Amino acid sequence: MSKITDIKVKDVSIYFLPIKTRIPLKFGTSIITHATCARCCLRVEDSSGRSAEGWGETPLGVDWSWPSSLSYKERLTVFEAFCIRLAGSWKDFNRMGHPIEMGHAFQEKVLPGLLKQFNLESKNTESMPWLAALVCSSPFDIALHDAFGMLYHKSIYDTYNEEFMSADLSNYLIPVKGPEASFTGRYPEDYLVKPAPRRLVSWHLVGGTDLLGESELIGTEPKDGYPVLLPDWITRDGLLALKIKLRGDDPDWDYSRFVQVGTIGIEHGVVWLSADFNCTVEDPCYVNDILDRLIAEHPRIYGMILYVEQPFPYDLEKNQIDVHSVSARKPLFMDESAHDWRLIRMGRSLGWTGVALKTCKTQSGALLSLCWAKAHGMTLMVQDLTNPMLAMIPHLHLAAHAGTIMGVETNSMQFYPEASLPEAGVHPGLYKRQDGMLDLSTIGGPGFGYRIDKIKRALPDPVF
Repeated sequence: MSKITDIKVKDVSIYFLPIKTRIPLKFGTSIITHATCARCCLRVEDSSGRSAEGWGETPLGVDWSWPSSLSYKERLTVFEAFCIRLAGSWKDFNRMGHPIEMGHAFQEKVLPGLLKQFNLESKNTESMPWLAALVCSSPFDIALHDAFGMLYHKSIYDTYNEEFMSADLSNYLIPVKGPEASFTGRYPEDYLVKPAPRRLVSWHLVGGTDLLGESELIGTEPKDGYPVLLPDWITRDGLLALKIKLRGDDPDWDYSRFVQVGTIGIEHGVVWLSADFNCTVEDPCYVNDILDRLIAEHPRIYGMILYVEQPFPYDLEKNQIDVHSVSARKPLFMDESAHDWRLIRMGRSLGWTGVALKTCKTQSGALLSLCWAKAHGMTLMVQDLTNPMLAMIPHLHLAAHAGTIMGVETNSMQFYPEASLPEAGVHPGLYKRQDGMLDLSTIGGPGFGYRIDKIKRALPDPVF
């Protein structure tokens, strides 16, 4: 049954905002020095003709969502072309409803065919994968949610309930058979933290090329007023939690790196660590051996490990690895594998115990994944895609409302802090960490609480 509050899309604009990193970010086998954010504006209208605009933004995580032998430039060109194709599809999308209903329908009914046709027409030697298509789709989906809140003068998180949604979660999610979960009569609001905390612990990323000590300095490091060495970051920002990027194909290097970072963390008051193997491990014994060696030789560092993130290939359907032996040692979180609740269900059966949510896989999809995971006793985290500018705000909203295992990952202030200066002028606590925390108190009001009219950012010409 439709609601009087249902909306439809009337107009779409998209912008590409290029960013250069101040220091390289090593991600798996790739070194990232540039990024592009897709920023979208959607104008929506209700049945009475009232309209509002909403905004969404996502970094186009080329290396993260499309590992490939194609060059970064080749893949980025495909991402941008697909975003423009999506803009036309969203403008022509006739569905009316709540943003979750519309976002789910677009992802289930429109996006697969659109991606298939796009890949058939493409001259590239490789097809764009589903995860990359979700990344391209996410700024439109985020903007849809923002626009709905703007139209009804409510935080979007106050609309994920029966008052605004026509269908309960049983229309989207199927529980594992048994008494532990039923979605009948339940809405996303039932799985959200209310009131959401206004301060969150911030996880700092220790990339594979990040400098740990003065002996590693070579004189070409940026002199821009921001720290370069890990101890200086910890001291300046009062960091409490470090996420350590590992190689996944060099156990001696990974073990040594973890011990080095853990030792520095202990010396400077860090409390928590996590290990990110970036989908490069194929045998659970690789992770188990490192963890077992740590508990034997460095028990304090082992005790600081809060969770292990996505060691195994992200295509879960092709790589159905039993990971119970890893999760018996430490909580094991799906990240790249967790495209949607169906894959989370499969992951749970294989031994994964937690899910790392990301707004870059769409706000609608993240919320449905959150509900399925929580209903089945899985722990949550909200991970970064090095979100700058507007992209940071829905990311932090999701973390605050999800009830994560510990805070949220944020690392754009490490790699391109100057990119977010206009947004930081309105929301200073989101883009600089103090006492290891982020202050979310400035994000309030309708939609995602961007207060975009106060942000002094000049945008380039729209590409659609």
